[in-house]
Amino acid sequence: MAEISIFEDEAFSVTSLLATINEEHPIPGQIAASGLFTEEGSTTVTQQIEKDGDVLELVAAAPRGAPGQVVIGSKRELIPFNCVHLPQEFTIMADEIQGIRAFGSRTELQGVQEVVNARANKARLQLDLTHEYQRIGAIKGQVLDKDGSVLVDLFQRFGIKQLKLKMDFGSADVSVRAGEALDMQEDVLGNVTGTGAIAWCGKNFWADLISDQSVKETYLGHEAAAALRGDRRQAFEFAGVLWIRYRGKIGGVPFVGDDHAYLVPDGVPGLFKTVFAPANYMETVNTLGVPYYTKLEPMKYGKGVSGEAQSNPLHMGSRPRANILLTR
Repeated sequence: MAEISIFEDEAFSVTSLLATINEEHPIPGQIAASGLFTEEGSTTVTQQIEKDGDVLELVAAAPRGAPGQVVIGSKRELIPFNCVHLPQEFTIMADEIQGIRAFGSRTELQGVQEVVNARANKARLQLDLTHEYQRIGAIKGQVLDKDGSVLVDLFQRFGIKQLKLKMDFGSADVSVRAGEALDMQEDVLGNVTGTGAIAWCGKNFWADLISDQSVKETYLGHEAAAALRGDRRQAFEFAGVLWIRYRGKIGGVPFVGDDHAYLVPDGVPGLFKTVFAPANYMETVNTLGVPYYTKLEPMKYGKGVSGEAQSNPLHMGSRPRANILLTR
């Protein structure tokens, strides 16, 4: 029969739990699955972001007293951003493991690990959902908290404005409007080239798009036409843009507004980045941050263990004005 002292085993150390919570999982969310964001770790919780015109870049950390990154010209400025702290807590009571016995090939340790892993995985799924929500925020230019308050406002902090274009469905040719949006995007990117463009579309915007006469023939003639007639949310290419119906939402609130779409460059190196700061544990001070952390500690009177899972991300786009807001 498993006892609470089993948690003293090395299998439940911070290092072992980190390996568990950071192992490969099915990728949740369309933005995460697209690979649009590149990820890297940082040893600090505050990231220095350099603005040069419309371009934002991370500044590399250096030891105290070491030479800093060279900043050329008066237009550049450094602005600090704090990584967002996302903690979650959970408990595993002694009663939850007291019935786990060793029989056959199933040892007590393996049984308790399953209980811990299940709780940590649930916490990770909620963190994954939050990351997806914040990645969309980075595309929009505003990363929001759960309550809708603004955590990071790239446009306000850097004194730049979002570019917008009304599509005028039903009265304007969608291909012409899409071309205008791509031209706006190209002007922002300058001599930086990508592989294409993706439009992440809200529900009502998508309905207008696929109903538009200038789109219908291409849409219905798409190689996946049979699938499209069955599921009218399938992505398709038109006018140099890959149009995708974005479906993420929570509590009935969509991550992408129903009447909006965001035209995003694709294949531009370093366009979107996620930086992970280390957790606020003694074991992780001054270490390179990883996406997820989890830790256990005994509860009072040995009645169980309390656990925490956390992530400390900063999601950002290096060229916020290249993400064009399209409206109906």
